[in-house]
Amino acid sequence: MRGGYPSRQQQQEQELATKMLQIQSKRFYLDVKQNRRGRFIKVAEVGADGRRSQIFLALSVAEQFRGHLSAFSDYYASLGPPNPDTVPDDGKLKSEVMVKDNRRYYLDLKENTRGRFLRVSQTIPRGGPRSQIAIPAQGMIEFRDALTDLLEEFGTEDGGYKGELPEGRHMRVENKNFYFDIGQNNRGIYMRVSEVKTNFRTAITIPEKSWSRFRDVFAEYCDKMKEISDKTTNSGQETPEPK
Repeated sequence: MRGGYPSRQQQQEQELATKMLQIQSKRFYLDVKQNRRGRFIKVAEVGADGRRSQIFLALSVAEQFRGHLSAFSDYYASLGPPNPDTVPDDGKLKSEVMVKDNRRYYLDLKENTRGRFLRVSQTIPRGGPRSQIAIPAQGMIEFRDALTDLLEEFGTEDGGYKGELPEGRHMRVENKNFYFDIGQNNRGIYMRVSEVKTNFRTAITIPEKSWSRFRDVFAEYCDKMKEISDKTTNSGQETPEPK
């Protein structure tokens, strides 16, 4: 917010720059964002039908991606006209993988009846959702150049937390299992608390900035329940007054 103080939401996540590319019938938005954990790029693809998909790249990953885009573009330029007889069954012409913390990025140059394109898939472990975008092969150079402009302006350092995350913990209570897993994404560090029973699983995600408040609430309830328990015990053990 200019000319005043930023709102709380703006303080938590700021948009530093944005670029828009029109590649064939698709629009791509490259947004450089920053939160208290560092800087990253959100890449959003909007199709002709308005359907939207997006992935998130740490700046260090975006630098790797830029290099791969150059290699994929060179390979694409060396290919002849599409030939259905020479395309692999899965349509993949060239593939690469990028890894960053708990995320994996799969880059696949593919060919189908609509043409050639680069599919970029982002996954997280433990069965998390997969998100992906598809860049028409003819637009890879344009996409790389836009990415280069942003990286030259904002650098390739992610910032944010650099240390190792604590290992997960497990606790069994009666017939329930509780799992405490620490993870990190573009929004920061979080704890996922999962309750697992037979044929049943549920989980909540707690941002790291809220841990101390959760701890205080739990501690307060523990103290109150102890007071109630002590009062109940003492009232049952009261000695009758002598007559």
